[in-house]
Amino acid sequence: MRILIVEDEARLAGFIQQGLTQAGHVADVAATGPEGLERAAATPYDCILLDLMLPGQSGLDVLRNLREFGLSVPVIILSALTDARHVVSSLEAGAVDYLRKPFAFDELLARLLITGRKTAGPAGAEALRLADLVLDPLGRTVTRAGRPLSLTNREFAVLDLLLRNAGRVVTKTRLAEKVWDVEYDMGSNVIEVHVSQLRRKLDRDFAPAPALLETVIGQGYRLREPVGD
Repeated sequence: MRILIVEDEARLAGFIQQGLTQAGHVADVAATGPEGLERAAATPYDCILLDLMLPGQSGLDVLRNLREFGLSVPVIILSALTDARHVVSSLEAGAVDYLRKPFAFDELLARLLITGRKTAGPAGAEALRLADLVLDPLGRTVTRAGRPLSLTNREFAVLDLLLRNAGRVVTKTRLAEKVWDVEYDMGSNVIEVHVSQLRRKLDRDFAPAPALLETVIGQGYRLREPVGD
């Protein structure tokens, strides 16, 4: 998921961003209400984590403006305001959930998983398949020929993107933008390293079964159906 954190407490925002990144998500941070609204309007986020007490514009006003602009992105409120009237006001304004501070990070991840299940369309929730390879995007599991694959968060994200574009070349630039949330640095080999590790787990460990992941020289990478004999 690509997630926007709108939180003015820098240490908390950094903690959440680091935790989400380690869990395999892409996370951006906005420190004020107006900045959060601007980022949300410019980028198609999968979820927004929104504090209520923000400089420039309150979180509740940000939420109302999002809905007035026709943006239906799921919003989870993270707030130290614990009385029922704030919860009710937030839900009535269009929030999908309300998590009181302080919270356990595992609970936040669970709320995000539930939100993803509720809001994902059939195409986003169902398993992705190619030959004997199966990826469950919500359960975050991968199997080939019925055997589970142990992937890192980055490897999982790379495979998810390749599977959603099966048969088509995915460029290194697109991988960098979607998985690392950065512009592609031609001098870096970080993508090659991760793809090499993924290839080993996906293909080499299953030899002599047909390889699924191929490098398209000068273009990028592609998952394809095995070629029959």
